Amino acid sequence: MEYGRLYQKGKEILEEAGVPEAKLDARLLLEYATGAERNTLYAHPERMVEAEKAAEYEAYLAKRAERIPLAYITGWQSFMGLDFSVNENVLIPRQDTEILVEEVLKEPFDGSRILDICTGSGCILLSLLHYSNDCTGIGTDLSKGAIEVARKNAGLLSLKEHALFLESDLAERAEDKFDIIVSNPPYIKTNVINELMPEVRDHEPFMALDGKDNGLYFYEEILKQTERLCRIGTRMYFEIGYDQGESVKSLMQQAGFSQVRVVQDYGGLDRVAAGIFAGEKKHV
Repeated sequence: MEYGRLYQKGKEILEEAGVPEAKLDARLLLEYATGAERNTLYAHPERMVEAEKAAEYEAYLAKRAERIPLAYITGWQSFMGLDFSVNENVLIPRQDTEILVEEVLKEPFDGSRILDICTGSGCILLSLLHYSNDCTGIGTDLSKGAIEVARKNAGLLSLKEHALFLESDLAERAEDKFDIIVSNPPYIKTNVINELMPEVRDHEPFMALDGKDNGLYFYEEILKQTERLCRIGTRMYFEIGYDQGESVKSLMQQAGFSQVRVVQDYGGLDRVAAGIFAGEKKHV
């Protein structure tokens, strides 16, 4: 079948299945199946596609029509200009999370020791290590499958010597004190998860989404370990939900952080809470 006709067929299948951005996903899956370049659809729609590759494309379409996320089908997701291997054991890295990495990058931190709690694919820690000099880091996650993915990504990015990934309940197995602590913990209220898009609700790991009853559970648990993990001047960065800014800011102040700020994403929603450990707990 011709490349252009195959694309049209794919677009219609995904539209009928109610897939968001059906046109884009149909094109990306076709490029993935055939190895074609982006401009092929517009420059050479008459190009013939081998039957084997056409069948492969149709198999991918069937998965996407079941609302399996595109990244789980291709096995890859771009984040901070880098390509990360992903599967059903990890959350798919999102553009919103790049705000957290960008906040860390705003301050000099070469030579720092970094802790990434709830590391998932390792995208936050590995991005920070990639865009810095002489840093080392530990990433922790309770999921053995996630740790395997993070270790694979460390190898793909030639960062194995700089990153250690540990299967751990939060920071339980992390020793020493750190200069920078980052975390994108589960923060969605349990009773809200059923309202999420099928791609997230039905396919991304529930454990990485569920922030318990009020969505704040893991911030509270991480901050209980502040004195063990932080020295004076340690910088902490959390990804947060759109309505959690003031709550997480208050928790950080109570745990001894000063200069706590809430950073919005490009949509104007709360996305990151950050502060510096001062050692003086504040009752708010």
